[in-house]
Amino acid sequence: MTGWSERDIPDQDGRVAVVTGANSGLGYVAARELARKGARVVLACRSEVRGSAAVERLLGEVPGARVELGRLDLGDLASVRAFASGLPYERIDLLLNNAGVMALPRGTTADGFETQFGVNHLGHFALTGLLLPALLAAPGARVVTVSSMMHVLANIDLGDVDCVRRYGRWVAYARSKSANLLFTHELARRLAASGEGSHVVAAAAHPGYAATNLQTTGPRMEGRGLAERAMRAGNRLFAQSAEAGALPLLYAATAPGVRPDSFTGPSFAMWRGAPAPARRAPWTVDDAMGERLWAASERLTGVTYGSLKG
Repeated sequence: MTGWSERDIPDQDGRVAVVTGANSGLGYVAARELARKGARVVLACRSEVRGSAAVERLLGEVPGARVELGRLDLGDLASVRAFASGLPYERIDLLLNNAGVMALPRGTTADGFETQFGVNHLGHFALTGLLLPALLAAPGARVVTVSSMMHVLANIDLGDVDCVRRYGRWVAYARSKSANLLFTHELARRLAASGEGSHVVAAAAHPGYAATNLQTTGPRMEGRGLAERAMRAGNRLFAQSAEAGALPLLYAATAPGVRPDSFTGPSFAMWRGAPAPARRAPWTVDDAMGERLWAASERLTGVTYGSLKG
């Protein structure tokens, strides 16, 4: 994959892709490049206003692109169910679980879950399960879930997923990103055990340090102006662009030969560069922990995966 770029994305004509958080940053870039290669892309966005603006911008950059907006709030399971049931496609070739929040002050979702775990993991767990029949109907489909190099900071605490005992914004973020990787591991294992591993590939990716609005949202919510300015300065001085950060996601989503449960990130120190295999913490490939996270996620979301048994 040395030197792999958006020019290497295979033809996507006839394929249907759903990209969460596609109104800006990595999700927007991924949606645009998939559309440029001919995919029909659903931009799944929480804000209808920002989502509509993203669709208009994308059509300006890629005239004739086949794109549409779907309203999806991953922090509200009713919204997840409504989005999934409203999709008119019997077959979905790609689900890119990209949307996320990072290092927010403690809050809860509409269903009462700690926000980062609820949005980053539980919302995508529910969405993937609800779209699984359409994914299984598309030979060669992929589910790509976006994690972070920051996952190494903390393992999941299934005894306190809502961080009631103690809340640290970065620890909670790391736990949610570890959950993304462990979910990918368990999904890949269950697909293989059910004989569906050749039909759907579950993989993960991370962007390294990419300049998006993810870094500044938390400080802005808390009114920490100095921290917000520091994050903006860091983005300008050290981060790679959203275009470069999206490449590992696009590689995992489209490149031939991507293996189940693989983890792709930037090649240089997990920070920047062309897509390459990424290192991951050992707890993200723990079968027993994967089964426990899966059971907890089914119980909390009410979404089960039918034939994909443990």
